[in-house]
Amino acid sequence: MGLEIKVPPVGESITEVVLSRWVKNDGDFVEMDEIIAELESDKATFELTAEKAGTLKIIASEGDTLPIGAIVCSIEEGGAPAEKPAPAASEPKAEAPVAEKASAPVAEKLGESYATGTPSPAAGKILAEKGIDPASVKGTGVDGRITKDDANKAEAGKAPVKQATVTVTAPAPQVAGSRNERREKMSPLRKTVAKRLVAVKNETAMLTTFNEVNMKPIMDLRAKYKDQFKEKHGVGLGFMSFFTKAVCEAAKDFPAVNARIEGEEIVFNDFVDVSIAVSAPKGLVVPIIRNAESMSLAQIEKTVIELATKARDSKLSIEEMTGGTFTITNGGVFGSMMSTPIINAPQSAILGMHNIIERPIAENKEVVIRPMMYIALSYDHRIIDGRESVGFLVRVKQLLEDPARLLLGV
Repeated sequence: MGLEIKVPPVGESITEVVLSRWVKNDGDFVEMDEIIAELESDKATFELTAEKAGTLKIIASEGDTLPIGAIVCSIEEGGAPAEKPAPAASEPKAEAPVAEKASAPVAEKLGESYATGTPSPAAGKILAEKGIDPASVKGTGVDGRITKDDANKAEAGKAPVKQATVTVTAPAPQVAGSRNERREKMSPLRKTVAKRLVAVKNETAMLTTFNEVNMKPIMDLRAKYKDQFKEKHGVGLGFMSFFTKAVCEAAKDFPAVNARIEGEEIVFNDFVDVSIAVSAPKGLVVPIIRNAESMSLAQIEKTVIELATKARDSKLSIEEMTGGTFTITNGGVFGSMMSTPIINAPQSAILGMHNIIERPIAENKEVVIRPMMYIALSYDHRIIDGRESVGFLVRVKQLLEDPARLLLGV
C-alpha cells in the first residue's frame, strides 16, 4: 500500500499553501528524504521531501491551493533507481521501423535540421502578405531558418502561392506599439502583502516625518577602516549596520517608537528586533535581526548578509520573519530620493533610507558640497506623538553624523 504525503504544518497562522513546482515527475523513483516538490505559503517557500523510497504518484497539480493536511502525492512500494543505459556496442543492432529513426541520418548527411526552410514568426507573416511559398525561399539563418531579412528580400514573382488554393485576408489595421495583455495569478505572498498594506492604511493613524543626514562622517570612517574591518571580520562595512545601531540607541530615549498596540494596551520592549525589508524574487520579505541592540557592527553586517542571501534563495524560515519591533527599509538602492514607507504591522514605526546625493549645504556659514541622504520615519500617531517621532529622527541624525557616539553610547 502506498504512503500518502500530505501538506505538513508550516506555521500557526498558515492554513493553506500553493504547490509551486514539482521537482520530480510522476512515476519517478525517489529516495527517502529527497526533495520532490516546493510549497509556497504567504510568508515563505518550503520543500516537500519523500518520507520513504519508492515510486512517486502525483495527485495535486502545480498551482493548486492546498489546505494543511491535504494529500499532495503518494509513494508506492517497488521501483528502482534509473539505471544507466548499456553501451551501444553491446546491444544487437535493431532495424528502425519508425520513420523518424530512418530519416535522422539523412538529415544529418544533408546538413539539414528541423529548422531548415522554416520561417521565423516575423518572416512567415511577411511571406504570407507577399503571397510567397516558404519552400521557394532559401534561409540564411541558423540551421537554414528563414529570417525576416530573407523574407524582405524574397520577390513575389518567385513561386507565388496559387491563388486558387489560398484565401488571402486583409491584414488587421496596425496599431503603433504593442497592446498585448497577460494575466498572472497573484502569489500567496503578494496577496498577503496587498491585504496587510491596505489594512495598515485603514487601521492606523499613519504620519511621516522627514530629515536629512550628512553621510560624510560615516563615509570617511568606512573609507579609513574598511580594509582592516574586512580582514578582521570577513565582511564588508556597510551603511545598514550604522543605521541599525543608531535606531537601537534612539529607541532607548523614545521607547514608544519600539512599542506596539495590543487591544487597549501598549506593549513596550526592552529589546530591539530590527526587521530589514529585502526585495526577494517572489516579493518583499522582512527577515529580522534579533536583539540588534546587543550586537556589534560586524555581527549586524554578517546577519544582514545571511538573511539577504536566504531571501534571494527563498530559504527564509517562518521564525526568521516572525516578530520584529521596528523596520528599516532602504529604497536608496533602487534610486529613491524620498518616500513615505508604510508601517509593518503590528509595529508602530518604520525608518526609510534613500539614495545619497551630493548637494550644497550651509556649514559654518559657508556653502559646501556634502553627500546627503533624506530619511523618513512613518509612525502610528495613536501611540507615537509628534514630539517623540521628530525627536527620534533627530537623535538618529545626530548619531549618524557623529559615529563616535554609537561606540560611546552618548
